[in-house]
Amino acid sequence: MTAIKNYIQEKRSMFESYMLERVETLLAPDTLKESMAYSLKAGGKRIRPMLLFAALETYGKPVEKGLDTACALEMIHTYSLIHDDLPAMDDDDLRRGKPTNHKVFGEATAILSGDALLTYAFELIASSTNHSPEQSVKLIQMLASAAGPEGMVGGQMADMEGEQKVLTLPELEYIHLHKTGRLLVFSVMAGAYIGGADERDTELLEKYARHIGLAFQIRDDILDIEGTEEEIGKPVGSDEFNEKSTYPSLLTMTGAKEKLADELNQAHDALNALSRPAPLLESFANLIAERTA
Repeated sequence: MTAIKNYIQEKRSMFESYMLERVETLLAPDTLKESMAYSLKAGGKRIRPMLLFAALETYGKPVEKGLDTACALEMIHTYSLIHDDLPAMDDDDLRRGKPTNHKVFGEATAILSGDALLTYAFELIASSTNHSPEQSVKLIQMLASAAGPEGMVGGQMADMEGEQKVLTLPELEYIHLHKTGRLLVFSVMAGAYIGGADERDTELLEKYARHIGLAFQIRDDILDIEGTEEEIGKPVGSDEFNEKSTYPSLLTMTGAKEKLADELNQAHDALNALSRPAPLLESFANLIAERTA
C-alpha cells in the first residue's frame, strides 16, 4: 500500500501544478479564477486522474499524454461538488474539512465557477496537443456522456428523487453507477483509449471500473457511519440525517461489507484476465477498499 500512496503523491504534485496553472493563466475575472482554484485546491486523493494515469502506464504510455484529459475530468468532478453543496441541493457547509465554495464566495459566484469548470474542461481536451483531432472528439464524447443526463447528472437527479424514500438495491445501484461510477469508469476508459488498449482489454477494464465505482460508494456509505468528521471532512451520519438509502441501511453493515468485498473480487478478476499485468490498477482497487476519507 505504501507504493501506491507514493505513486499518488508523486503524480498528484505534478498534476495539481499543471491544473492550477491552466486556471491561473485564464483571461477571466480574478474572483472567478479564485473561486475555481479554491475548490480545485480543496484536496482529496485525486483518485480519478490517478486512475487515468495508471491505465495509461499499464499500456506503456507516459502520464503526460493524459494530462489535459485528467484535468478536464477533475474539473468536472469539482464543478459537481460545488453545485452539490449549494443550498438548493445538499446545503452543505463543509467540503473536505473546509467551508464550501458558496460559503466563501457566495452562491452566485459558486454557480458561475462550477459553470466555468464544466465548460473549460471540454476546451482543455479540444485544444490539447496530446491527441489527434479524432481522439479529442472521442474523449469529449466519452466525458460528456459520463457527466451528462445519462451519467453523473442523471444519477444526481435520481439521488435527489430518492431522498426520504426506501429504495430497492437496484435503484440504489443505478444512482451510484451513474452519480459516482460513470466518472470513475471514464477515468479508466480514457486511459485505456489513449494508451491503445485492444477491444478485449477495454471490455475487461470497463468491468473493473464499474466494480470499483460501486466499491467506492459502498465504502463511502460505510465511512458515513464508521468514520470521523476529521477523516471524511463532513459531519458523520449525514446520510441518515438526510434520510438517504445507503448500502448499510438496505443490507446491514455486515451485508454492506460483504458487498464491498464481492465488488472488489470481481474487479480483481477482470484485471487478472487482462493481456498484461496491471499492478497499479490492482493497488487502486485495494486503496479504495481501505480508504478512510
